[in-house]
Amino acid sequence: MASKTSMIMVGVGGMARHHLRTILKMRRNTSVVGYVEVSENQRQLTMDLHQELQIPCPPFYENIKKLVKTQGAADTAFIITPHKFHLENTIDCMKAGMDVLLEKPMVLNENEAKRLIRSRDKEGRLLVVAFPGSLSPAVKKAKAMIASGKLGTIRSISAFAHQQWQIATKGAWRQIPDISGGGFLFDTGSHMINTVVDLGGDDVGEVCAIMDNCGSPVEIRSTISGRFRSGVQFSLAAAGDSMQCCSSITVIGDKGILETGIWGERLLYRNHKTSEMKAIKTPAYKGVWEQFLKVRAGKMENPCPAEVGLRFARLMDLIRKSNESGKTIRSRALRI
Repeated sequence: MASKTSMIMVGVGGMARHHLRTILKMRRNTSVVGYVEVSENQRQLTMDLHQELQIPCPPFYENIKKLVKTQGAADTAFIITPHKFHLENTIDCMKAGMDVLLEKPMVLNENEAKRLIRSRDKEGRLLVVAFPGSLSPAVKKAKAMIASGKLGTIRSISAFAHQQWQIATKGAWRQIPDISGGGFLFDTGSHMINTVVDLGGDDVGEVCAIMDNCGSPVEIRSTISGRFRSGVQFSLAAAGDSMQCCSSITVIGDKGILETGIWGERLLYRNHKTSEMKAIKTPAYKGVWEQFLKVRAGKMENPCPAEVGLRFARLMDLIRKSNESGKTIRSRALRI
């Protein structure tokens, strides 16, 4: 049996516990050996999760350096802290000799993205950004179908994401710009942007954006139209003051149509001879940690390196410039 990969988790809030419900059941290949968390409440909720699953809870530390000093570095780290701390946390882990799976969005801006890439290269560590879309079998299959010509010539890509985000995050760090880096489009909407660009498979040439804070400190509603350098047009609609949490991405070709979600949670297809969308089978998928382990073991190429985070940071900059200026903004190359 292959040896287990030891892992620390930095930040154990609600999203971390969502991932932990899967990771803690992967005990044949993963050993969670420590947590970094400053909130006593989040620590308690994480201990409650361990008790529920009847799995012993590893120790908690105030910061990464204390953990490493006390028990040594693990093989890997999964970082799920508020966005502002992604850069420092990731650099600390890589300097300690750990490969990193980093929650999206990677960092706050382009300068931070470039700094993180330099640190990764200097330390020689693996860094994967945890965009579920990029890591999902469904989006991988969709990209292969597009590349094979199954959809014919791609004409346009349209996407939407909606969620009761404004109410759910009111008063929390996600609506503090200096910590979050942005609102609904930057948070949940980052999945939509990243997956659309993945499926487009080309540099973005221009964007036109309208954003509305809807009385909040960060953007809540956004509408973006744009064009890839290939000429393929795309449209994005983000509504953070809606209900539930739902998404869709439609890739329209002259011989076929694909539909998926911003997390790659499904894949549907129809061609010009059929009238109904049919589900396309894809491999079972346990989530981003499973895919990270495959990348680390050399079983698959890294579909979401730090350059993807840089691409997203640059594109968000274009979107904000367009919103502020009221003009269409043309880009320099964004290719990874």
